[in-house]
Amino acid sequence: MYKILRKQRLNPTVTLMEIEAPQVAKKAEPGQFIILRTDENGERIPLTIADFDREKGTITIIFQIVGETTTELDEMEVGQELHDFAGPLGTPTHTEGLRKVAVIGGGVGCAIAFPVAKKLSEQGTEVHSIVGFRNKDLVILEDEFRAVSKVMRVMTDDGSHGTKGLVTDALKELIESGEQYDEVIAIGPIIMMKFVSQLTKQYNIKTVVSMNPIMIDGTGMCGGCRLIVGGETKFACVDGPDFDGHLVDFDGLMKRNGMYREFEQHKRDEHCRLMQKGGEQ
Repeated sequence: MYKILRKQRLNPTVTLMEIEAPQVAKKAEPGQFIILRTDENGERIPLTIADFDREKGTITIIFQIVGETTTELDEMEVGQELHDFAGPLGTPTHTEGLRKVAVIGGGVGCAIAFPVAKKLSEQGTEVHSIVGFRNKDLVILEDEFRAVSKVMRVMTDDGSHGTKGLVTDALKELIESGEQYDEVIAIGPIIMMKFVSQLTKQYNIKTVVSMNPIMIDGTGMCGGCRLIVGGETKFACVDGPDFDGHLVDFDGLMKRNGMYREFEQHKRDEHCRLMQKGGEQ
């Protein structure tokens, strides 16, 4: 069993948990993920490793409440234990040899982008971070990003915090001001990564995106996380999750990822109704 040691609400829909998992923490690297189950009958869901502490033997996960399982996970408290916590899975993000990198995070994707920015900073890379959110109430990890970044830009759709606009606006401004990046790393909503990749292609800047499509087994056997990269079928769980953003078929991925959105909402609503009914008895 894997004990919950810390729980923190980052915003109304995003929660941070620190989990006791020494064997996972021993080998975890930025960019990798875990697959967990809340109980023996639970659904298996993948969550990217947001941070890790090898000495304490802990893994930090940050998740958005979008379906039944993430709702169940959010209802768990410190001291309770997860049934399964398998990992680390996936290929770590490549960071070696990079001198200057723009790390771009969108929404809850910032939880995945931050450990990458942190590792880059620790190895001496100059990090420019751009993070984007719909509004100020959804901002997460701003101080953490600022601590590891030489340049920091916070963007909000409505201008309620930082600068009004999109992450691509900030990136374009930095590039046209003369900043030269060895690489851009973009992690967030698929549509955001698509437009970041379209922008950087104009300037011939290598761009890496993190793909987190629907996963089931996390070993490449089920094919649930398949996507098209450079005209070839890849599996995010074993070939990724990082891919060349200039080669990803974003439109096909968006269509496929949207297939289960109504089902996820239905399961979440059903779970909430059952919990409410149980509380009234």
